[in-house]
Amino acid sequence: MPNKNELAARQKAPLATPADFDPQAVKDISGGLNALLADVFALYLKTKNFHWHMSGPHFRDYHLLLDEHADQIYSMTDEIAERVRKIGRTTIRSIGHIARLQRVQDNDADYVEPADMLSELREDEKDLAKRMLAVHGLCDDAGDVATASLLENWIDQTERRIWFLFETTRG
Repeated sequence: MPNKNELAARQKAPLATPADFDPQAVKDISGGLNALLADVFALYLKTKNFHWHMSGPHFRDYHLLLDEHADQIYSMTDEIAERVRKIGRTTIRSIGHIARLQRVQDNDADYVEPADMLSELREDEKDLAKRMLAVHGLCDDAGDVATASLLENWIDQTERRIWFLFETTRG
């Protein structure tokens, strides 16, 4: 059984994952991915918030659209976190950690007009796509094609959600 000092040393030891990237690139990419993960969780919850509080004459269509979007957004979380682990770093650990890293602004208003909900989500999705592109650039510089490939798929999905939100809000 390891003693207290041995356990403390293990906690500080680098992860022994088989990724073969420059340590600084791993730090930069994982930092970018962890910030994206926090944003994705925040955007997921915001999308569900608007889904739960949708009202008005287009309730059913908007309610179902936001539920579909939330499912797509949530499906990214595990892949992002697992990619961080595969390249040798740790990922977010709590709601508090998410709150410290997220750049998506919460909306705790008691009432938001349906059109404002959709427009706000569209802008959040556009910002998310830009952040994904920035992390993609880090991957390109490091030769991390696997993470870049994942990001390309997530960017495409995000652009589709932007398109749907844009078309839904056109007058």
